[in-house]
Amino acid sequence: MSNGQWYPPEWPDRIRALAAGELTAATPRRAATVMLLRDSADTGGRPDVHMLRRRASMAFAGGAYAYPGGGVDPRDDDRLVEWAGPTLESWAERLGVGTAAEAQAIVCAAVRETYEEAGVLLAGPAAGTVVSDTTGADWEADREALVARELSFAEFLDRRGLVLRSDLLGAWARWITPEFEPRRYDTWFFVAALPEGQRTRNASTEADRTVWIAPGDAADGYDRGELLMMPPTVSTLRQLRPYGTAAEALKAASSQDLTPVLAQARLEGDELVLSWPGHDEFTKHIPTGSAGGEAV
Repeated sequence: MSNGQWYPPEWPDRIRALAAGELTAATPRRAATVMLLRDSADTGGRPDVHMLRRRASMAFAGGAYAYPGGGVDPRDDDRLVEWAGPTLESWAERLGVGTAAEAQAIVCAAVRETYEEAGVLLAGPAAGTVVSDTTGADWEADREALVARELSFAEFLDRRGLVLRSDLLGAWARWITPEFEPRRYDTWFFVAALPEGQRTRNASTEADRTVWIAPGDAADGYDRGELLMMPPTVSTLRQLRPYGTAAEALKAASSQDLTPVLAQARLEGDELVLSWPGHDEFTKHIPTGSAGGEAV
């Protein structure tokens, strides 16, 4: 394979079915994912990003490297949470959604999923503070209850008297899963710096490995075909590459384009052409008789 682009073998048939009107596109579920950064002494202070490798048995993107993330919990828009940082109204404008409640749910998903999958919590007892330690049996019990959806994130914050630190997040990009995928997500990508005193760990049942890696090194691994990734992951890694510190990347988030990126598929002669507008490197030309491949 020429690179490590995740490419399921069923895509060509599903693209044909969609083009023929034989497939109804699923409604994308809202989701959030976080590019967690820390400055690394090994690279002269330049930031590393926390990534996990999804288990090969996972139905969606099995074996691919990604960031902590997951779907929005509808319960996170039905009650206000203690909030620090930009107002919910300004977040709604930035994220391109219609209401403050929708914005809260998306930001809550970003913070919750980072805690669920990496053990890192962007919240504190007051504005300007962050919890320094999320280890211990009581914390783990709450984290597992969040994973099982026995506890909403709003309830978790209220129970512990915590303020969500939305000022520690920056919205970076928005990608929507192609219409021919059976599992679709409308995903906002955020950037954040690892809070002082906290440590990441592989807390996800969906991942078999986690790494801290320089964005450029991860992108190079993809280019060599060594690391399997989806287009949004590769694109955001390349965008992070120029920044000298985690703080620089977080500051740059406000200028990033959040126009949704949605793959397009079309027939050209005897080929199916799969493309992501504005991201030509991911364009694929698939012979109409092809059965696809794991990664091309």
